[in-house]
Amino acid sequence: MSKQEQMDTIQAMVKDIKYTMMTTRTHEDHLHSCPMNTTETSIGAKEIWFIGHSPSETVDNIKNNPQVNLAYVSQDDKNYLSITGKAELVEDKEKLNELWSVTYNAYFEQGKEDPKVQLIKVTPHGAEYWANGNAITNAIKMTAAAVTDTAVERSLGENFSIEL
Repeated sequence: MSKQEQMDTIQAMVKDIKYTMMTTRTHEDHLHSCPMNTTETSIGAKEIWFIGHSPSETVDNIKNNPQVNLAYVSQDDKNYLSITGKAELVEDKEKLNELWSVTYNAYFEQGKEDPKVQLIKVTPHGAEYWANGNAITNAIKMTAAAVTDTAVERSLGENFSIEL
């Protein structure tokens, strides 16, 4: 698979999945994860956008250490994606207007004018993708491997890592 095909696969997966688990590091260097709604993604432009709350533990953690991980799982639990990157807190009314939808009014009393609204931009550095493939085929392969005492892990699906 070419690098462009890998990037297209990542882009399509992120676009199709509503939520990610964003992992940050606390002041004590512990990992902290929370669900975030991916608002906009352009893997080619190296931008993944979120609308978050400030103050919040996630925002505080980004201020302290901008390195984050985004974990995505497809609805059918067959595809997995881990993206590493650097987060930044952005103040940009124009970008907020572009990303805002009425759905966010449920989270912010004053809509997009609420002082708690915080844009978060993640610049991805790399990603790893796993696809499990067909469950029935994989079960047959695993059964055959158990009987013949051989490993089949590489034939159970697709996996690639990419630097962005």
